Amino acid sequence: MKLPNGFTVRLNRRTHVADGGATLVGGVPTRVLYVTALARAMLTGGRLVVTSPTTAALAERLLDAGIADPVVAELPKQAEAVTVVVPVHDRPEAVARLLASIPSGIPVIVVDDCSRNPKAVRDVADRFGANLIALPENLGPASARNAGLAAVTTPFVAFIDSDMVIDADTVPRLLRHFADPRVGLVAPRIVGLEPESGPNWITRYEAARSSLDLGAEPANVRPGARVSWLPAACLVARTEVIGAGFSPGMRVAEDVDLVWRLVKNGWRVRYEPAVEARHEHRRTVLDWLGRKAFYGTGADDLAARHGDTVAPAVFTPWTLVFVGALLAQRRWSLPIAAGAAAVAAVRIGSRLRPTPDRARIAVRLTGLGALAATAQTAELLTRHWWPVAAVGSLVSRRLGRAVVVAAVADAVYEHRRTATGMGLASFAIARRLDDLAYGAGLWIGAMRERSSRALRPVVRVRSRIR
Repeated sequence: MKLPNGFTVRLNRRTHVADGGATLVGGVPTRVLYVTALARAMLTGGRLVVTSPTTAALAERLLDAGIADPVVAELPKQAEAVTVVVPVHDRPEAVARLLASIPSGIPVIVVDDCSRNPKAVRDVADRFGANLIALPENLGPASARNAGLAAVTTPFVAFIDSDMVIDADTVPRLLRHFADPRVGLVAPRIVGLEPESGPNWITRYEAARSSLDLGAEPANVRPGARVSWLPAACLVARTEVIGAGFSPGMRVAEDVDLVWRLVKNGWRVRYEPAVEARHEHRRTVLDWLGRKAFYGTGADDLAARHGDTVAPAVFTPWTLVFVGALLAQRRWSLPIAAGAAAVAAVRIGSRLRPTPDRARIAVRLTGLGALAATAQTAELLTRHWWPVAAVGSLVSRRLGRAVVVAAVADAVYEHRRTATGMGLASFAIARRLDDLAYGAGLWIGAMRERSSRALRPVVRVRSRIR
C-alpha cells in the first residue's frame, strides 16, 4: 500500500529540526531521525509532496514516526460512498437536530437502542428518510453501532452520536485522509455546541477543557502518544477494516479499545482538528460529574484487554529519581534531581550520532523527559491517585504541599493554555472537580474488579529513543 502522488505531509509543530535539517527530533515514542541530503532536498520548507516511490517512502517514515502530519486541505477528495450510523436512546429532538445537519444524499441508519418512546424516534427517522433498526433490548452504544454497521454496504462508515451536530463538509473532509491506504480510522475535533438557553459555568468549562476535545494539533493516534484515543462521538472508518466493530461487552471506553486494536493490527489512526463537529455538553453538576466518573470506570476493563497500555504514567529509572527527589522536598532534593538529569543527558548523548547538535539534542530530550515526568506525577496526585494523596496529606505536610502546588500549577497552566473566558478561580474549581470525579470512577472500577492494573504506573528500564 503506497501513498498516492500528490499526497502532502508537513513537519508538525512539535518536531525539532537540528543540524541544519539533518536531524529531526519528535514523535511518540521520541525518535531521532537522521535525514540524508537527498531527503532534505525533498523536504522543502518542512513540506513533502509525494511524487515518486522515494518520496512516498520518506512520507511513510515521517507519518509513522509522528514527526509529520498530512495537510488535509491538499489531500485529494474521495468519491467513495459513506453511510452514517447513529445510535439512539430516546432524545428524539437531539436526533432530529443531528439528522438535519447531515447533508442530503448520505444514507443514514438510526439504531434505536430500546428507547422508552420508540414511536418518537421512528417518527424522526421517517421524517428525514433514515433507515431504522430497532433493538428489542438496551445493549449500549457499542452494540447499537455494531447493529448499524452490520447493515452498511458502503466502503466507509461514519459513527455519529445523537448529541452531535456536524457541518456539511465534516464527513467529506475527513474522508480525504483515506487517500492514505493505511488509514483505517479518523476523527474530527469535538467542540462545544452553543446551548440554546445560554452557557453556564459547566458548559463554559467544557468548551475549554472537554474530555472529548483532544486539542488543536493533528496527531497520529496510538497508545502512549499525546493523542492516544478518539471519542466515538464522531468517527469515520473503512468498513472492512473495523470488521464487526466495537467490543459488544463494553459500555464505556469502547472507542479507546477500537483505536488500540486497529493500531495493533497495523492500521494508521488519525486525529484531524482542522475538521470540527459540535457536541451538546452536559449542563447540570450531577450529570456532568457522573459522566466524568463513568469514563473513569472503563480503565480497568481496558487494562484487562490491553495490559500496561492503560497505565496512568510511564517513568524511567532516572525520572523516578528526579521526581522522587523533588517530592522529598529536602535540602538535597535539587542537587539529586539535577544529578539524575545530568547523568541521563550524558547517557542519551552517548546513544546519538556525533553531530554538531548532539549535546543540545541530548539536553533537549532530557528536559522533555523531566517535564513529562513532573506533569505525570502532578496528574497522579490530583487525578488518578487523589484518594491516596488526600489521606497522605493528613499525615505528611510535604505531600500536602506537593498536592497543592500540583493542583494550582495545573489550573494556572490549563487556564492560560485554553484561553477560556472563565475566571481563574471558577476554572480551577471546575478543573479539580473534573479530576476528582474521574479519579473516583477509576477507583470504583478498580475496587469492583478487585484489581490495581489501571492504577499502576509503568517503569521502563530504557527510554524509548529511536
